[in-house]
Amino acid sequence: MQPFVTLDGLAVPLDRANVDTDAIIPKQFLKSIKRSGFGPNAFDEWRYLDHGEPGMDNSQRKVNPDFVLNQPRYQGAEILLARENFGCGSSREHAPWALLDYGFRAIVAPSFADIFFNNCFKNGILPVVLSAEAVDRLFKAVQTTPGYKILIDLEKQTVQTPDGQAYSFEVDAFRKHCLLNGLDDIGLTLQHVDKIKAFETQHKQTQPWLFNQ
Repeated sequence: MQPFVTLDGLAVPLDRANVDTDAIIPKQFLKSIKRSGFGPNAFDEWRYLDHGEPGMDNSQRKVNPDFVLNQPRYQGAEILLARENFGCGSSREHAPWALLDYGFRAIVAPSFADIFFNNCFKNGILPVVLSAEAVDRLFKAVQTTPGYKILIDLEKQTVQTPDGQAYSFEVDAFRKHCLLNGLDDIGLTLQHVDKIKAFETQHKQTQPWLFNQ
């Protein structure tokens, strides 16, 4: 997993509350468990004017010009600015996979659905909770200022705007450690690889019949 330390990225405003995981990645795309390749279908029903299915050539589909992610000024955005209860609905882990594959490394919102919030940390996305008032100010700034970038510093736990305004956010110490060091569940397990190998060796010696094939 790629470490997250600081991110100075273009922000895109998704001005909708209660965005559920089926909107983030529709159910027909859940057949794959590869964790990659979902980016072109993130927010599929909002990005395109036709119905999407796995295997379609998205470059040939007609996009919805009114959807914010399709607007030229927001191309290359790495920070998603959202409203309350982002990521509600079913607990599909494909939702953060799709957002990460699209290019988002952080999401800023007043609140998140619990399971989605947890899944973000496990997949290298930083979900930042700020007050509704702070998020409102960021929305107004992003919408009125083309090329608006936000600096997120995980070590300092701050979100800083181009004019120097800084907002503090809370983050669990263990989750912060994992993101700063790029450790997902597998990475955490591999930190104990020597102990695992020692246990397996001892296990074979004390109960060798379990390993006879």
